[in-house]
Amino acid sequence: MTQGPFAVLGATGAQGGAVVTALLERGAAVRGITRRTDSPAAVRLREAGVEVVSADLSDEASVAAVFDGTSGAYALTTPFEEGPSAEIAQGQTILAAATSARVPHLVFSSVADADQRTGIPHFDSKAVVEQSLAASGLSYTIVGPTYFYDNLLSGVDDIKAGVLELAVPADKGLQQLSRRDLGRFVAAILLDPEPHRGARIDIASDEPTPRQMAEVLAGAVGRPVDLVTDDPADIESEDMRAMFGFLSRGGYTVDIADLHARFPGIGWQSFGDWVSTDLAAAL
Repeated sequence: MTQGPFAVLGATGAQGGAVVTALLERGAAVRGITRRTDSPAAVRLREAGVEVVSADLSDEASVAAVFDGTSGAYALTTPFEEGPSAEIAQGQTILAAATSARVPHLVFSSVADADQRTGIPHFDSKAVVEQSLAASGLSYTIVGPTYFYDNLLSGVDDIKAGVLELAVPADKGLQQLSRRDLGRFVAAILLDPEPHRGARIDIASDEPTPRQMAEVLAGAVGRPVDLVTDDPADIESEDMRAMFGFLSRGGYTVDIADLHARFPGIGWQSFGDWVSTDLAAAL
């Protein structure tokens, strides 16, 4: 039987784009799903050989149509545009569509420790989707990313100016993930789902402290980088205040050594390696 393409939701976004790249690197056919098929990012995907299609996450039939005939799918939801209840609704639409289209295996991108009742709004909304997925009858794997290295890109001007601002204590390890590693991990699961059916796997690439991060960044920019550690209680957003409070108190609980030993083929990217490649390109 001819293998169909792998469907990737959010293909023009950061996470979905990383999954698309990793699948292409493995020689797989990809159906990239995005809201706008005429965007510059969508055009670049098409030029790379991706089948680019549109779907509306509020319309089950629309999503089922783009899932039809695929060999597996990658899905993610977001609360940051319309809130946690909208994220849950997105998840229900995706699960119903995947069931209707008989998707052979669904990889759902959640967040690390979402199953630990953290009280963080965007963790808890993803936990609701996880519970529905587990009860759906679908073949699935849940992947839980930790904090992304790439979050630093929004503060690249401050870093150039010699400042790293982070609401985490200076010597508290912060488990983080390269988006490249997320893409490679998801691709590996989609291409060989059998050992991971029904599994929930939290993933991290490295665990530097903010102080160590500042030292690495100083080497990249060629000047001292001062670390400013904000109090999470001062963050205006309820969601971000809860998340950074969690990260400051205990944080994610990935057994990084065990994870990397189990999945050595990912080639896990250390924080220093990411700074010397991805961040350096933005400096």
